[in-house]
Amino acid sequence: MRRRASLILLALAVFFAALSPLIRWYAFPRLAKIPPSQYQDMVLEARNATLLDYATMKSKKVPKVTIVQTLKGNVAAAKKIKDSTGRDVVVWDTLSYVADDKGKLVSRIPERYVFDAHSQEPVHAGGEHVDGDPVRRQGIEYKWPFLTEKRDYEYFDFQTRTSAPIHYKGTRTVRGIETYYFEQTIPWTKVKVPKKLALGATPETVEQIGLERWYSTKRMFWVEPATGAPVDGQEIHKEEMRWKDKPGKKPLTAFAGHVKMRPDYQDATVDLVSSQRQLVLTMTTYLPWGFLVLGGLLLAASLTLEARARRRTAAADGPSEPAEGAAASEPGETVVPSKRSGNH
Repeated sequence: MRRRASLILLALAVFFAALSPLIRWYAFPRLAKIPPSQYQDMVLEARNATLLDYATMKSKKVPKVTIVQTLKGNVAAAKKIKDSTGRDVVVWDTLSYVADDKGKLVSRIPERYVFDAHSQEPVHAGGEHVDGDPVRRQGIEYKWPFLTEKRDYEYFDFQTRTSAPIHYKGTRTVRGIETYYFEQTIPWTKVKVPKKLALGATPETVEQIGLERWYSTKRMFWVEPATGAPVDGQEIHKEEMRWKDKPGKKPLTAFAGHVKMRPDYQDATVDLVSSQRQLVLTMTTYLPWGFLVLGGLLLAASLTLEARARRRTAAADGPSEPAEGAAASEPGETVVPSKRSGNH
């Protein structure tokens, strides 16, 4: 029975030891994915910001500028791309809506972002755009990969339609969660005018006035590394309308302010990330290491039972027979070995 039990324990030890890497390297990439139907919204605010009044074409201070970002999963588009490419993808139809302190439109920029459901790498399957202009993204946008590393990444900037490094700057604690802090600076760059502006202004009317749009920002993210989800995001954002062919004329500030995530949305994001973090850690740390330790304990138990079984078998066989020619003594009798006479 002991030997049979040791074999069963050995089989279980091998099973759990083999299951450990399978969960981490096979199951995790196939199960940890962004759902194609995900919907998320985020509200950011810039207090005491500067905006351009298109009615008077003068810049003015306002108490608050609000930026509403929505990410809506397009299930039908994702299924169509999966059927043609064989990859699990997510298609986000996103919108960045900027409103002044009275809730009136400042600008509106839609996007379509297509990416791999697990790795978050862009998938170039057609349909990518920013404000209706076709783009070909490189790097990430909005979300970091699962198990984010302490290194720089390429991050897509939808204003310039280009990618640039976003630099890892160390760890920070945000509301009790350890995060990786990333920072990206976009230098002053000439960018396209949004197709929808305040008071019905268009890129054509801006061009007729003799202006062109320039933009710069310092972008900051605090990313929870297991999920790759930002729990906080900020920008020191600047936009100018510069006069074409008049370098000496003072530009108009279109928008300037320190954009921050609204506290209630940050609380909701932290709660969501905290729950999702446990699921990711279960598949990447808790179960793989737990099964590996369990396999080791089962192996040790199997070897212990096998050793005990061998000792019991050896004891049951009894002592070995005396060697041939050896003298046997009677009880109480001492046998003295004889000395051979030496040569004289």
